[in-house]
Amino acid sequence: MADALAYKPKPGEIPTQPGVYRFRDADGRVLYVGKAKNLRARLSNYFAPLHTLHERTRRMVLTAASVEWTVVGSDVESLQLEYMWIQEFSPPFNVRYKDDKSYPYMAITLADEAPRVIVTRNRRIPGARYFGPYPKVWAVHDTIDLMIKVFPIRTCSDASYKKAMATGRPCFPGQIGRCGGPCSMKVTIEEHRAIVDDFVAFMAGGDQRFARDLTARMREAAAAMDYESAAVYRDRLQAIDAVLSRSSLVLAEDTDADLFGIAEDELSAAVQHFVVRGGRVRGVRATTIDKELDISSADLVDQVIQRTYGDAAASDIPRQVLVPRLPDDAAELEQWLQERRGKRVSVQVAQRGRKADLMRTATLNAQQALLLHKTRRTSDYTSRTKALTDLQLALGMDEAPLRIECYDVSHLSGTNVVASMVVFEDGLPRKDQYRSFSIAETTDDTDSLYQVLTRRLAHVDRDEAAAAAESELPATATDPADPESPVVAERKRPRFAYRPQLLVVDGGAPQVAAAARALEDAGHTEITLCGIAKRLEEIWLPGEDFPVILPRTSEALYLIQRLRDEAHRFAITHQRKRRKRDISTVLGEVPGLGDARIKALLRHFGSVTALSNASADEMTALPGIGPKLAAAIEQRLANR
Repeated sequence: MADALAYKPKPGEIPTQPGVYRFRDADGRVLYVGKAKNLRARLSNYFAPLHTLHERTRRMVLTAASVEWTVVGSDVESLQLEYMWIQEFSPPFNVRYKDDKSYPYMAITLADEAPRVIVTRNRRIPGARYFGPYPKVWAVHDTIDLMIKVFPIRTCSDASYKKAMATGRPCFPGQIGRCGGPCSMKVTIEEHRAIVDDFVAFMAGGDQRFARDLTARMREAAAAMDYESAAVYRDRLQAIDAVLSRSSLVLAEDTDADLFGIAEDELSAAVQHFVVRGGRVRGVRATTIDKELDISSADLVDQVIQRTYGDAAASDIPRQVLVPRLPDDAAELEQWLQERRGKRVSVQVAQRGRKADLMRTATLNAQQALLLHKTRRTSDYTSRTKALTDLQLALGMDEAPLRIECYDVSHLSGTNVVASMVVFEDGLPRKDQYRSFSIAETTDDTDSLYQVLTRRLAHVDRDEAAAAAESELPATATDPADPESPVVAERKRPRFAYRPQLLVVDGGAPQVAAAARALEDAGHTEITLCGIAKRLEEIWLPGEDFPVILPRTSEALYLIQRLRDEAHRFAITHQRKRRKRDISTVLGEVPGLGDARIKALLRHFGSVTALSNASADEMTALPGIGPKLAAAIEQRLANR
């Protein structure tokens, strides 16, 4: 099958040195850029038999019409060239980054005669020093308000500054105490520059020397009975404490690091970038990523680091970069970062202590951001409409599927088999119509799926007929205010009476075949059916040899994924409730074991499995559980 690729290089043509390669389409557009320590070994992966390739990789190599490579002298050079080409060509099959928003920064315009502090989203002001990003604009303004109480530097506009310096009249912010620059006529340009340097030094590391210096000055003024000056120093100390308290101390005071929490699924990833300076989180940036090719977590970390620091100033690169997983070329990345920073940089995995705690926090934020990203895409009206239209076209339906039902089967090593049905109408979940099914006997997941759908489809005709009959003979009731006047009472439609336009099952071709058999046996072949295979996110249709591949940015794929994930969550929840109820029922049959002791046992061992594997001696460690009772519990669990 690999011979179908006409542009496949001949054996021995590809060098074994490090380098960068590019796949191009027939029009010469660069589709994908990658780097390799050994070009021959890496490229041979793309020219393996097509059926062994990941679906998205297969789509890329089939779209391409040629491949070319450039040999470089070292792995670091290949990293640099890869980044440069990705920035230049924006290949559609490389990962794509989307900042969740344009974040505000605090900037000090050091290139000005009298530098000022401003709030900006522009990261290209010549000579400016940036701090942040901040999650909200008001957070930057609040920080500046506190900081200028301690370090009174210029806040007025350039026009106000020039006018004040030309006329000798203080700028308006200076008149009301909001500007401490030379335009306020209180300090010289040289004195102001020194204050600006202190401002930058404090923001760069939260240097405690300022707090110590102000404390000493306050005590000296108080000892000299200069209470007015002491009050000024006290207010400045309070402002410093307020700034520092905005970011809790999470690491050692001398820690300068960037920490990346990452959550991902098959098609997307969310990155939470925590900027830690002086042991405190100074800024947070959230990014979402669309993945086109199948990319490992280590490669994703590699790409995130390259993008973050590719255009960064030397001052923005910290001494330490903390990541959830170490890239394969971590040593080359360290060398690349060191060349850009001019000082040593380490790339490490946070494994223990407060760094690991902060990594867990960043990862949790990334997981929530990923969930929010996917939810927004399926809850937005425009996105929902597009998703339903795309599904209609992809599945060849006559109309958009306004009611979709998704089914998933869950079990514990073949026991406690349950299934779930979740319902989406107009692209939104209808949780009041979710249903769960218990399956007493089954051979495998396909048989379970057949049973569940047979039971559900039996209600379609029955409930529709009942609803039609009831609509012909409306129910009546008596109006208490007028007993002679009957009132028509609206009857609720039976719960399964609504016919779905689309059934989705969690699984590939075998699961779809079982569901199709259930539809045929029930006489409802008019209902469209598809399955989603989780590993490759493929959409399978009945009787088809090949799956439908929805584009990775497709709103339809996000809707199908959310249906599948919701069905899985609902099935797991039902199964856990059953297991808890079942074990409580089994333990309740042991003489002398009441509800309080059952709860204590489950709380102590943490899970049913752990309790089942526990010995009688381990059970006697609990108060109220004697050797005889423990032996009875052990025997009952062994026989269940």
